[in-house]
Amino acid sequence: MESVRGRSPRGDREDRGWLRGAPPPWWIRVLPVLLLAAVGSATLVTSHARDLGFLLGAIPPLAVLSYGPVTTGLLGVGAIVVLNVPATHLNLPGSTDVLTIAFVAALSVFVSYVRSHRDAQLDTERAIGEAVQRAVLPPLPDRVGRVGCASFYRAAQDGTLVGGDFFDVREGPCGVRAVMGDVRGHGLAAVATVVSLLGAFREAALDQPDLESVAARLDRRLAADTADARDGELFATVLLLEFATDTAAVRLVACGHPVPVLLHEGRAREVTVAPGPPLGIGLLGVDPPKGATVALGPGDRLFLASDGVWEARDGTGAFYPLPQRLAALSGTPSAELPGAVWADLARRRYAIRDDVTMLVLTPGPPAG
Repeated sequence: MESVRGRSPRGDREDRGWLRGAPPPWWIRVLPVLLLAAVGSATLVTSHARDLGFLLGAIPPLAVLSYGPVTTGLLGVGAIVVLNVPATHLNLPGSTDVLTIAFVAALSVFVSYVRSHRDAQLDTERAIGEAVQRAVLPPLPDRVGRVGCASFYRAAQDGTLVGGDFFDVREGPCGVRAVMGDVRGHGLAAVATVVSLLGAFREAALDQPDLESVAARLDRRLAADTADARDGELFATVLLLEFATDTAAVRLVACGHPVPVLLHEGRAREVTVAPGPPLGIGLLGVDPPKGATVALGPGDRLFLASDGVWEARDGTGAFYPLPQRLAALSGTPSAELPGAVWADLARRRYAIRDDVTMLVLTPGPPAG
């Protein structure tokens, strides 16, 4: 499984890029040292290099990008030492340059001290966020019952770990049941709703006789949680699947969520499911969602994706053709398929404006 949840904190920081919190690249770290050595060496070789002395003032600020206050202070002292070595001819005409660089070095040490403590606080907060996300959406195992699982998750907003998308796969008395959903809303209210709906699904997957009853349980949970909401923005789309123990078919219920794509012998097609209304919108007189049963053959796979994939657009405004691209990528192993779709989106320069969630379910043969 490839997702934000599955990466280590260090790997995640490196993936974010050094301008967004990751450690700076090696050339940034060595730049102040190389600059100090280059200016000192050049001025020792020839007096014509004395005009390069102004570069010494850049060493402490550059050190702030990579080092703590101690190393930043040492590099600042090194710049002052080079400035005062008579052989470098940089100590003329007076002490103004020395005072300037000393002030810049002292200010850089202070900035480095503040940055180091702020980075430590941000690392702690991010570690807490990762722990919360793993509690909300724990990594899926490679197999649940007879169903193989591979997943991918990326929050739409940079620097966030938990978004409005959710998914889970659970084994129960009726077989293996899976859910993928998307909570519409913003901020902590959406995250709290994700937690609530996942809890309701995990309970309903064990004791409800069919998927329609599971959907009703989720709808009731969402209605109870949003009863006091001041606006009607918070609702959820959900896709439910059930792989019975004794049959090769899959049963599906769609509540406003995109349907899965069936990969069969190198071809890909959208599964036909009667659409039901999203959960929590409270429409009077609307029929409850109706399930559909789809036969599966040996080696068939189901690819589930959130709106972030289906609604990705290219430069002309055209949507990402997911079934066609899945057919082209059908030879990719299930464990690598979500990552291959993500790479395909990036390679073809599709703009993504929502959370991206993908789930590949590969059912094994039914029990005797």
